[in-house]
Amino acid sequence: MNARNFLIRGLLAGFIASLLSFGVAYFVGEPHVDAAIAVEEANAATTSSDTAVADDGHSHSHAADDEGTEVSRDNQSTWGLATGILTVGTALGGVIGLASAFAVGRIGRLRPAQTTALVALVGYVSYSLVPFLKYPATPPAVGDGETIGDRTLYFFVVQGISILAAIAAVLIARRLLGRVSSYRAVLIAGGGYLAVVVVTALAMPTVNELGAFPADILWYFRLSSLLTNATLWAGIGIILVGLIGKLYEQETIKVARRDLAASL
Repeated sequence: MNARNFLIRGLLAGFIASLLSFGVAYFVGEPHVDAAIAVEEANAATTSSDTAVADDGHSHSHAADDEGTEVSRDNQSTWGLATGILTVGTALGGVIGLASAFAVGRIGRLRPAQTTALVALVGYVSYSLVPFLKYPATPPAVGDGETIGDRTLYFFVVQGISILAAIAAVLIARRLLGRVSSYRAVLIAGGGYLAVVVVTALAMPTVNELGAFPADILWYFRLSSLLTNATLWAGIGIILVGLIGKLYEQETIKVARRDLAASL
């Protein structure tokens, strides 16, 4: 039960989960991305037709500037999407594996598989879900380009505070386990984490740059984004828990056989 074994299994779990997540992103999410792009192109066409007419009422044609090689939409939605998800998902699985290896034996009497499940759950809530709830994903044609830097900063601030609060909550629960019941320890630590992220969400600026974007397309886009991310994290958690559980059983059998041989 060393870090190397956790890392290898984490990378494998991340790779497999990434394939599942890509399937969800492609079949569920991409149609809504295409719908958002269609809205963006329609708005751009309207703006271009309005600005193409000069003040004297005469129309002027504008030649498109060559801005270099562009990636086609087909490649973006297939190979580009797959490459991004597989790279991030595999790396994420490795990180969760290493974090689980570090946490094993340090959180109460949880077995390695149980510790891994807890690490995956806490990681998903703090790293992904909470920031998403405050600043959800936005499709093309939504948001002012001049504020993208501020919006990105807001997201990372919420994400950083959420992760630090989650780590603090786990440490507090660990200290309380020897003094109060497990239920109370979890309740106190979880309540403290919830209070921190709620106060943070209320204190952070609100972003409302939707304009006249169709509400149904926005809803389904954000729902598919949440589903894609949840599939990735759930896949990593479930697969890695199964792999670590099997590894633990194998190591337990080896130790039992070794102890039996030494006693003879």
